[in-house]
Amino acid sequence: MSASSSFKMAAIQAAPVLFDKAASTDKACSLIAEAGSHGADIAAFGECWLPGYPFWVDGPTIDLTWEASAAFLENAVELDGPEVAALCEAAAGANMDVIIGIAERDPFTQGTAYATALTIGREGEILNRHRKLKPTHAERIIWGDGDGAGLNVMARDYGRISALNCWEHQMMLPGYALAAQGTQIHAALWPGWEKTPGSGEYCWARQHLLSRAFASQAAAYVICAAGVRLEEHIPDRWRPLGVWEHPGKSAIIDPRGEIIAEAGEGEEILIAEGSLDVVRAAKAACDIAGHYSRSDVFDFRVDMTPARPRVQRVIEAGDDAVADWDGEEE
Repeated sequence: MSASSSFKMAAIQAAPVLFDKAASTDKACSLIAEAGSHGADIAAFGECWLPGYPFWVDGPTIDLTWEASAAFLENAVELDGPEVAALCEAAAGANMDVIIGIAERDPFTQGTAYATALTIGREGEILNRHRKLKPTHAERIIWGDGDGAGLNVMARDYGRISALNCWEHQMMLPGYALAAQGTQIHAALWPGWEKTPGSGEYCWARQHLLSRAFASQAAAYVICAAGVRLEEHIPDRWRPLGVWEHPGKSAIIDPRGEIIAEAGEGEEILIAEGSLDVVRAAKAACDIAGHYSRSDVFDFRVDMTPARPRVQRVIEAGDDAVADWDGEEE
């Protein structure tokens, strides 16, 4: 391994402070500082870590469901808000790139949240925001559909990085979009292994197996970052909605799809070292967007236009714009 090609990755496996974006932000900043003290170049949190995964969507739809959803929306964050500013400052202080799952509130409508993978550079600036393309099953109660604007790979001094949320790894095409851009270190953000009788093993298998499949197909390291949520973390008011525990089980996976570091249950910062030499060796064997592709047979296109509410586009067009609600602006 050449020294110039080595780097350190961290999976931050911890519980947020549910329904409290300020306290969750403070905890995230402390964890970022801790991961940075270990010399990590990049660290990843789980899906929707700030202010916490909306666990109640898997339960019965009752009045309390909508109260929880309203509180969740209140604690969602906006990209120009103080919470993201604090995360940017923490990343700069740790001299480390950070990928964190957030509930991003639509700044225009104020009524929709997205499961966003937010990438912050060690310079203290936002590098990318990727909104989950399709919320899974009951998640559609609380999250809106994302867009392709954030399907980006970012070049850093130690490697090319990317991120997707949870079952976006099941969709295949989002992962191909990132592999085609040459990702080398990928963050797979998950809410955590679901410790529910009858389904826990299934959820754990998907978390690890899909992350390992991505690593092997893209020939990239994968930080499989899982969240933590135990019964003790759920405020009493919301426990009637059900208790589904996510105890963690993060992993770091090499470009051949092999697990090189694995966390247990509970809070911990998982650290592993990687090398671009290993990435290049894997891509030399299989570059699915290069020598191991058939562009003459397959044609792939991604619409990377940011989605905006229709009324926002009309208002931004100016006072003279006439809204044709069945077609284009006139």
